[in-house]
Amino acid sequence: MTIRKGPVMIAISDPAPILPQEAPLPPDAAALPEGRAMILAAQLAAKRPSFLARLFWRAAAGLITLMAGIAAWDFITAILAARPLLGWLALVLVGLVMVSFTGLALREWLAFRRLGRLDQLRAAALGAQATGDLAAAREVVVQLEALYRARPELAGARADLARQRDDIFDVTALFALAEARLLSPLDHAARLEIEAACRQVATVTALVPIALADMLAALTGNIRMIRRIAEIYGGRSGPLGAWRLTRAVLSHLVATGAVAIGDDLIGSVAGGSVLSKISRRFGEGVVNGALTARVGVAAMEVCRPLPFGPGQRPGVSALLRRALTGLFGSGTG
Repeated sequence: MTIRKGPVMIAISDPAPILPQEAPLPPDAAALPEGRAMILAAQLAAKRPSFLARLFWRAAAGLITLMAGIAAWDFITAILAARPLLGWLALVLVGLVMVSFTGLALREWLAFRRLGRLDQLRAAALGAQATGDLAAAREVVVQLEALYRARPELAGARADLARQRDDIFDVTALFALAEARLLSPLDHAARLEIEAACRQVATVTALVPIALADMLAALTGNIRMIRRIAEIYGGRSGPLGAWRLTRAVLSHLVATGAVAIGDDLIGSVAGGSVLSKISRRFGEGVVNGALTARVGVAAMEVCRPLPFGPGQRPGVSALLRRALTGLFGSGTG
């Protein structure tokens, strides 16, 4: 019997190539944090009620208003007949309630107008950029100065912009000057709001072991953050305006799939997966904070009167790193 020396070659049939999306997950992939609280909160806020649900709530609101009006009228007429002095007092109180309600409705209407003004400015700026229309761009800058005329902290910036804008003959350069003079301090304030919301959502997720508390903290924290960002850019809104703005931001994120994990969250997920080895709640906190930062950046894009210039859009990972530094170690691992 002859013993062969050297390598032995065994012929096998060529296996079918494995595509990247068909490759098996790593053993610990199931343990990666997913940010379920933020995803669920965004989906709930962005979900549009059905026609029947809208019809029901509008009819119910109309019925309750009618019943309250009839009850108030019967109460006032009855007390006027029995005790005229108390009846007149009740009539005055009802009048005050109606005046207050009218004032609240007017404030909401003005809030919607302010938000609409921001939308119009941004649309005009995008149109001027697309066409290279210098006259339209200068008109946008003039309206931008008028928008912040009542902000004393921007008085010097407005004066600098008004002095320099007529010397610039390029649309991109003109908008870059407006960003640097007027919007840069507002962007900084908006980033601080985003970082504060990230810390809040991440802390509640990490420390409160209740799923419903996670979702409520994520939803309320994001609504408050979006409302504050709108106020920073000049779009002060009431409760209805804030809710409508929140739905607009989250609907955009859900429609584009941006509420899920993406390239700009890879570092955050990596940090979350490391922390999840110690505590899954900490890992979920990091990812929920990252998704909150993404919502905040989207809110800046929606509320900002000018679109972001090249390199001006804040990065989610940088926001999260500053927000969580010292909270969960280094924040993103």
